[in-house]
Amino acid sequence: MAELPAYLTTRELAGLLRLKERRVYELVARGEIPCVRATGKLLFPREEVRRWLEGERGEPVPADVLAGSHDPLLEWALRESGSGIASFFDGSRDGLERLRGRRAAAAGVHLLDAASGEWNLPAVRERLGGAPVVVLEWAWRERGLLVPPGNPRRLRGLRDLRGLRVVPRQPGSGAGDLFAELLRREGIEETELDLLPAPARTESELALAVAAGEADAGFGLACTARPLGLDFLPLLRERFDLVVWRRAFFEPPLQRLFAFARGSAFAARAAELGGYDPEGLGRVRWNGP
Repeated sequence: MAELPAYLTTRELAGLLRLKERRVYELVARGEIPCVRATGKLLFPREEVRRWLEGERGEPVPADVLAGSHDPLLEWALRESGSGIASFFDGSRDGLERLRGRRAAAAGVHLLDAASGEWNLPAVRERLGGAPVVVLEWAWRERGLLVPPGNPRRLRGLRDLRGLRVVPRQPGSGAGDLFAELLRREGIEETELDLLPAPARTESELALAVAAGEADAGFGLACTARPLGLDFLPLLRERFDLVVWRRAFFEPPLQRLFAFARGSAFAARAAELGGYDPEGLGRVRWNGP
């Protein structure tokens, strides 16, 4: 790139990257690429663009594998969009490790930093701070207690769980970490609960265990309650993000997924399930170096 000027125009950059100028404008709008504005004109610092491009290099990642935390709306969209993406849902922290090891193109996460009250970004910076990844918002979700129809135990909150059968989540899951933090704030020890021996590895598994009468309650998502006729006691809203290798985002599998998620069928499904606020879908929450 030494033969190029210190600042590239949109046309020059598009030619360099073999992209249409419209795609360059999309990259700018998402905060994906370094740029400056001079007298209303976009310019791209050559050296910063070079470093950005070099950050995209390295060992290849599978563009069609998504790991991390389970989300019912995401699982549905992966299938209905024809994305061709295979999913491996085993918790937020497992997803970050698979992303770090370049075994996945993206990972779903919902990890609360108790000290700052911030969702996901502290964990991403800790595990992937030097990697060329971007954090994209998927949706805000309602989380609380799933209970059988009619709430036969008359639960009103976490303190009423003492002595009751509760569905646990696997270690390393965002839901498991969050549940433990909320119990701590209420002064409740996990030993005071009658936790089932086998953890639920997905949100759907947790809801099914409650619906089958195996447990009195589970810490789950509102979207899983309605299809099974369960009652739901809201406790908080959480942000579910997708952490994506920046280069993989522009590959066909993830492009198909996000194109589908911007359509009317996706919006209708989110409304049907309930408990979702996908208004900020695709918003860049953090962009790695």
